[in-house]
Amino acid sequence: MLAPPTLPLPLRLYNAARRLASRIGIPVGRLAPDNLMERARANTGLSDFGPNSFRESLEHLIASLEADAGLTALGYTLAAQQLTDALENRLRLNACIADTPEITREPITRPVFIIGMPRTGTSILHELASQDPNVRVPLTWEVTRPTPPPETARYTSDPRIRECNESLAGTERLIPGFRKMHRMDAQLPQEDVSITSLEFTSMVYEAAFRLPSYTAWFHHEADMGPAYRLHRRFLQVLQWRCPADRWILKTPGHLWALDALLAEYPDACLVQTHRDPLKIVSSLTSLLTTLRALASDRIDPHEIAREWSELNAQAYDASIDARENGLIAPDRVIDIHFHDFMADPFAQIRRIYDRFGLDYNDAVDERMRSYLAEHSDQEHGKHVHRFEDTGLDVGEARERVQRYVDYFDVQREI
Repeated sequence: MLAPPTLPLPLRLYNAARRLASRIGIPVGRLAPDNLMERARANTGLSDFGPNSFRESLEHLIASLEADAGLTALGYTLAAQQLTDALENRLRLNACIADTPEITREPITRPVFIIGMPRTGTSILHELASQDPNVRVPLTWEVTRPTPPPETARYTSDPRIRECNESLAGTERLIPGFRKMHRMDAQLPQEDVSITSLEFTSMVYEAAFRLPSYTAWFHHEADMGPAYRLHRRFLQVLQWRCPADRWILKTPGHLWALDALLAEYPDACLVQTHRDPLKIVSSLTSLLTTLRALASDRIDPHEIAREWSELNAQAYDASIDARENGLIAPDRVIDIHFHDFMADPFAQIRRIYDRFGLDYNDAVDERMRSYLAEHSDQEHGKHVHRFEDTGLDVGEARERVQRYVDYFDVQREI
């Protein structure tokens, strides 16, 4: 039976004390856009948040956090910090560009976007790509603190690396064993949803919190154009003093916003990874049950499974629609099946490089093979999950994604 993890005793006592305080009329923290924005201004000494499109997204997100997320005292603290950090990074990013406007003329040419679902091999594929010195991937530390712009000379010794690793170690202390599900390190590649979180239209928030009203707005009404315009500016800042020939980027979140992605990056190259959707929803249910336990003590794994089974099916259908209506031209995308990748990752990487004009030479091959020999997806332990724990009916879940399975000839694992 899948159940949320138990938080360390001091955190449980902290949450209990704040609940008691609330019951006897002592006010506890609440989230408010103006207050968070003022805190970000005070912390940075800056005032320009850039285009005001983010305000509607932030308001929807905060309304859902207050109404739907079932936040504990720790949950309020974590949510407030996450939102404040995003606002501070917006301020710093805009100040950096205002000081050096030529940054916005930096070309982002034929970026490669890995758009597969979680648990389909995308993380190790992204990590292997990061071993190519002619390729640029956004690393966790520079996405967490993008300004001042990273510099080539100090790229592996920047003090932000140590600061980021200290923060990540805190997550592991709060949820012991989380690294088994999701590897964390300052120098590992980071997903694009962490960049678009600065626009507050990002699946980062859906992963960490229960947000049904935000999710409904985000996936059906939100304009994703501003998020991708911000994404480009973010990359331009990162490459300003640390350039490379091509970007290789990643997040499954792009599947829900292919039109906005390709409007901003009309020359983008796409890598879609494929795996049995039932295996994916099983793993996601386990991961999010654990992650959301940081912020709430009202976690329903079956609800999470239902939510993501439906959301994922929407993304699968959108990816097929984009092929059939011509949004994605056949020469702009390559499909990689999980079992093929696991059997010979380097053959699949060579296919990607050949398709999109990247140089897969002996030196790159050797670096990637050495990295894979030193790292595995189980180096912190194995993530165990079972479809039976999702509470989903196998037949219904299979029917929901049958169009995708048939279209891409995806191998069943369950």
